Amino acid sequence: YEDLHAFELQAPTRLIEWARGNRVCVAGYGQSGGNEILQLLPPPTLQVKETQGLCPERDFKVECGGFSNRPVYSLKYVPDTSLLVTSGPPDSSLQVWQVSAEDSDVIKPVGAIATVNGTGQPWAKIATVSARAPWVLHGSRLNSVQITEVESRKNVYMAASSNSEELSGLAFLDGNTLLLCCAKGQLCLADVRQLQSPLEAVSVPSAPCGEQWCMGVGRGPQGSDSSSQPVACLSSGGHLTLTDLRKTSESLASAKCRVPSPSSGAEFLCVSWAPALEGCLAISGFDGTVHVYDTQSWDSSGREAEPIFVHRGHSFGGSDSSGGPPLVTVHTWHPQKPRTLLSAASDGSLHVWDWVQSCGKC
Repeated sequence: YEDLHAFELQAPTRLIEWARGNRVCVAGYGQSGGNEILQLLPPPTLQVKETQGLCPERDFKVECGGFSNRPVYSLKYVPDTSLLVTSGPPDSSLQVWQVSAEDSDVIKPVGAIATVNGTGQPWAKIATVSARAPWVLHGSRLNSVQITEVESRKNVYMAASSNSEELSGLAFLDGNTLLLCCAKGQLCLADVRQLQSPLEAVSVPSAPCGEQWCMGVGRGPQGSDSSSQPVACLSSGGHLTLTDLRKTSESLASAKCRVPSPSSGAEFLCVSWAPALEGCLAISGFDGTVHVYDTQSWDSSGREAEPIFVHRGHSFGGSDSSGGPPLVTVHTWHPQKPRTLLSAASDGSLHVWDWVQSCGKC
């Protein structure tokens, strides 16, 4: 490692979200009430662009926090505001939170957003954008996807679909274009300007049957349109497929990751592209590790890929609340530091790590 920080949370978290000023937001997912939502100030070494040598302060600091009476399974910061949006069981509604001003240390609930025809549906996946106004994209099934203006609670888009496939993720590609991923591996592009156009889901190429899938959307070259953004789809069996949005029926490349298959579902599967390293991505959710891969040499053979780095720090922690070994619940890349990642596990551990560059662009 080039650098490694560890922070112990009071309860397991499955969320890490970057907010204003490089703050980090985390939240608990316990089934009982009193799940914490915290905004953390990272260690000073993560707030500077260049390495400053030894730093006496190496810990996170809690800036403000609140409590949710339901598990928080998804959390997103609303850009250009002081608001957070969360979702979690037992339904598909969203909760809106106000991150307090400097003179207060409270994150307080300020409202809720209901999903149209969302009765009986599982918790909603969410994404946010502020292209025109602060919007939240949310839904738990393909036929319940909608966009709501966060501050006014006005519904600005409803997907036209009769397909009730469960969603595993969704994303804004830009202010008009959406990408949806179904748990069974289908991808779906939508345009908010085409309100009556029905959504058509296309299966991930060579997707093994019976596996659960998630997606990660990367940044395209500067100045390029949304169709050039790379998309990686990860299955519960460890299959990775890279897709071109201009032709989602074909894969650009594929590989098999050297990871154990999840023993109980795929709720913590996570794949994300490095924002400042071309062709690099990270995966987690299989065990107590995070794997980093360089995809630039991949082809369409689907052969086993060798990770360029594996973070095993969570594996050496104590057991989680179920008595089993810790499971990485989520990871995310630092928005500016190329090889710095944050990861959280089911034992409440939060790690920030940066590996030593050995060769190549990664």
